[in-house]
Parts: sequence; structure tokens; C-alpha cells
Amino acid sequence: MALTLERDAVAAASNRRAFGRDATAVAVIIVLAAAGYLLFPDNLALLTRLIAIALLVLSLDLVTGYCGVATLGHAALFGAGAYAAGIASAHYGISDPLVMTLVGIVAGAVAGLVCGIVILRAHGLPQLVLSIALIYLFHEFANKASSWTGGSDGLSGISTDPLFGLFEFDLYGHTAYFYGVALLLVVLVLLRILVRSPFGMLCRGIRQDPLRIRAMGASPKAALIKMYVISGAVAGTGGALNAISTQVVGLDSLSFTQSAEALVMLVLGGTGSLFGALAGTLIFMLFEDYVSAANPFHWLTIVGLLLILVVLFAPKGIYGTAAAYFARRREARP
Repeated sequence: MALTLERDAVAAASNRRAFGRDATAVAVIIVLAAAGYLLFPDNLALLTRLIAIALLVLSLDLVTGYCGVATLGHAALFGAGAYAAGIASAHYGISDPLVMTLVGIVAGAVAGLVCGIVILRAHGLPQLVLSIALIYLFHEFANKASSWTGGSDGLSGISTDPLFGLFEFDLYGHTAYFYGVALLLVVLVLLRILVRSPFGMLCRGIRQDPLRIRAMGASPKAALIKMYVISGAVAGTGGALNAISTQVVGLDSLSFTQSAEALVMLVLGGTGSLFGALAGTLIFMLFEDYVSAANPFHWLTIVGLLLILVVLFAPKGIYGTAAAYFARRREARP
């Protein structure tokens, strides 16, 4: 009886701490969003793009950070959501941003199912090769289907109605920015609930010891495919947001470079925490924008040096290393 009560007390304390971290994270995002709006009112397009990429990196963290799946083709899910939302508007006259977002979510989930079934047939290096092959196949398919996607010229003719019939998507990007912030907050809260659920714990266990999970009677492959579908839905949300905000979809949304940069952002922030994915995206994109403007000829060298320093001296990523440091400080307190 005493052990049960103690376990319940520990679980309740853990839930309170998790709720406190989530509430703090939401508050920090709202504060940063407000600061971005006030400090960079003429650069809201970049901030909205940052939010869309953050959703992509969050989706990558689900399969790589929590499940241990090696992939360099995750932009296929992002691009699927972007093209689906764009095609729905340009070819079918669907202009409601909420419906376009829903279309992007469904397309991303379907792309995640396809990619998950193919990639999870292998392990390790072959898995990585399959993901690269998939991103090239998606890219080439979008390039050849030019009557639907616009090919190398990009998909244009995308239009959006006012959000809730009240807020127009103006040239300054105010509505798109606030819509992106709202999407990010909703997705982050849902994903935090997901990764703390029994399903999220199962995926963590699969990453650490898939043989033991199989011995317990669970199916690692089925769980990973489910996570891939969820990851695709999140990436599709980011793709739809990008299509809505820019009103054009290009082949770069399906590029290998997009996938590689998403992985770099995840490693930069730290894997397996969601907050690390957000931190890595924010740091990388703002640092890249500032350095490329300050030194347009050597900015890649500076970005490369930053990544080398982070990998050598903060192998858990910037957020992961900071979180581990403060955790040790708390444990050392009497």
C-alpha cells in the first residue's frame, strides 16, 4: 500500500513538472512570437517560413529523435502537404485556409504512410539510402507532373480566402504569421501529449531495444509506421502553411537540401525533446539569415564552423546540453 502511494506521488509530481514545462514552453513561444512581430514587422514572411520549417523539424524529431529511424528524405512529407494544399486551391478552387491546411495534413499523412512502409523495410545505412531515393522520386514526380505542379516553374495561382471570413492574408503577412503561430502552438501541445502517452513510451522503447519490445508482444514495425503517419501529418501542416503564406509552391520544398537542413537543425538543437527541434530551427535560420546578409561570400563557412563547434562541444545539441546541465544542477542540490 505504501509503495503504491509513493508511486502515485512520484507520478503526480512528474506530471506536474511536465505540465509546468509545457506551460512554460507555450508562454515562451507566445513571448517570442510577440517579440518577432514587434521587432521585425517588415520581415514576417521569414518568421512565417521559420514556423513552417519548425513543423518539419518537429515531424523529423518524432521519427529520428524518438524512434531512431535514420532518414534524409523527410522533405517529401513537407512537399506533399505543400503541393496538395496548392493544387486544391489552384486547380479545384478551394480557398479556405483551414480546408487547405486539412488537405495538406491528409496528404502529408499519406506520404508518411508510403515512406514509412518503404523505409522501415531496412535498417541502418540501407534505410538512409531508401529515404534519399524516395526524396528524389518525389522530386522527379513533381517535376514531370508539370500540368498539376507547375514543374520547375513552380505551382502558382494559389489564393486564400480571409481566415474565418474576417482576417485577410495581406501582403505584409500579418494574418499568415499569426495563423502559423497558432498552428505551431496547437501541434506542439498535441505532440507533447503524444510523446508522454503509452504509445510515445513504446516508441522510445523501440529505439532503445526493439528486440525486448518484440518479446513483450508488441509490433515495433506497426508502431513505427503509425508514428511515420503522425509525423507526415505534422510535416504536411508545415507544407500547407508554407503554400498558404507564400501562395506558390516550388520544387525546393521537395529537395534533398531541405531534408538535410532539417536534420542539421534537429542535431543543432537536440534530438528527442521537441523543444530542441524548435530551438535548432530558430537558431539555424536566424543565424543563416543574419550571416548571409552580413557576409554573402563566406556565410556558408561561418555556418559550417558553428555546426562543427556544436557537434564537438555540445553533442546533445544546444538545447539538449543546456537541459542536461540544469538537470545535473537540480540533482546536486541538497
